[in-house]
Amino acid sequence: MNAEEPRWLDDEEQETWLAMATVSVRLNAALDAQLQRDAGISHFEYQVLAGLSMAPERTLRMSDLAEFAASSLSRLSHTAKRLETKGWLYRTPDPADGRYTLATLTDDGWEKVVATAPGHVAEVRRLFVDPLTKAQHKQLREISRRINTAIGPTRPWPPSQT
Repeated sequence: MNAEEPRWLDDEEQETWLAMATVSVRLNAALDAQLQRDAGISHFEYQVLAGLSMAPERTLRMSDLAEFAASSLSRLSHTAKRLETKGWLYRTPDPADGRYTLATLTDDGWEKVVATAPGHVAEVRRLFVDPLTKAQHKQLREISRRINTAIGPTRPWPPSQT
């Protein structure tokens, strides 16, 4: 085998990879469908609002929020604009460093998160929590941490406001 030849997946590795890839796509689609149906928002919009709801003073730099939501700043900016139009967040220059923009969850945005969270958590429980045993949760948590480490460094959530 030459040094440039890829290390192809064996049958078991391929089966595991395809199962995980399918879960990733289908779980996100199912959560998005539930949020669209019950709350009129996308899974990504909910992630943005929920991320702000967990932050100190419900405020984060857009770059930190993009990292939390696994998004580009461009995608987040378009979404933030839609959420601003609905009155759920607002953006301002960061007074500590004008190169950054802060996003802040409004009281109406907080109310949207509070109203949406019970249905979302019920769906997360139905699709993700309840089908697994405690031991499987522990295994999946460790597996997820290892994969996230391989992808790159992560920071604790929520980040401290700088």
